[in-house]
Amino acid sequence: MVFHNQRNFMMKTVILAGGLGTRLGEETQVIPKPMVQIGGHPILWHIMKIYSQYGHHDFVILTGYLSHIIKSFFVHYCERYSDLTVDMEHNTMQMHKVRTEPWKVSMLYTGENTMTGGRVACARRYIGDEPFFLTYGDGVANVNIDELLEFHKRSGKLCTLTAVQVAGRFGTLGIDAQGGVSSFAEKPMDDTSWINGGFFVCQPEVFDYIGSGADVIFEREPLEKLSAQGQLAAYKHRGFWQCMDTQRDKVLLNGLWERDEAPWKIWK
Repeated sequence: MVFHNQRNFMMKTVILAGGLGTRLGEETQVIPKPMVQIGGHPILWHIMKIYSQYGHHDFVILTGYLSHIIKSFFVHYCERYSDLTVDMEHNTMQMHKVRTEPWKVSMLYTGENTMTGGRVACARRYIGDEPFFLTYGDGVANVNIDELLEFHKRSGKLCTLTAVQVAGRFGTLGIDAQGGVSSFAEKPMDDTSWINGGFFVCQPEVFDYIGSGADVIFEREPLEKLSAQGQLAAYKHRGFWQCMDTQRDKVLLNGLWERDEAPWKIWK
């Protein structure tokens, strides 16, 4: 297993950002799902800020649907968030107070209909023989990236996913024989209710489990094979995690941000 000697060396972070996001309605007809805004910034930006807080500033964005929107955002990032003077007569532009990030961002077009495994396979030539992070472009969490990486190292496995718990949307009732409610549980969640929350750590050998087919779904054969061979670990994250899959999710995340209660905002 290849790792540098220093504890906090910078790893590349691969982000899946090519899906359609149809359950978010009309908004994703004009922008890709990772560009849907939370608090005035794309959710993709929020995800990158999480990794950047832990010193990982090198990103590989796997684009597809409306990829030019994502590319344009980063190409014009400095202009968007800096103070400018534009001299239209002389066709010049001067930047004053520059607000930017210490990021290197590679954006790969991986096709509109390519499945998740096929998209990840496209990153192979940018990753080389180093371990890398991998996550989805629609989920935020207060995952401790340092602890996740240390857990992965100790596991000795080729891939670690972050397992998260999701409370049910509806409470459950215990009803006795006479029709009385004997118990009421508001959004129950027990220690068996774990799902794949993304925030993977992968060794480069994971690419061998994916192959190069555009129709490969990462969560199917590659992860199933890694699991069957004892090469898949699960880091249990008991803190905050939330995907943005529906309008309800978007409203929830924006509400947390607006109230300054966003648990995933670990940066200053």
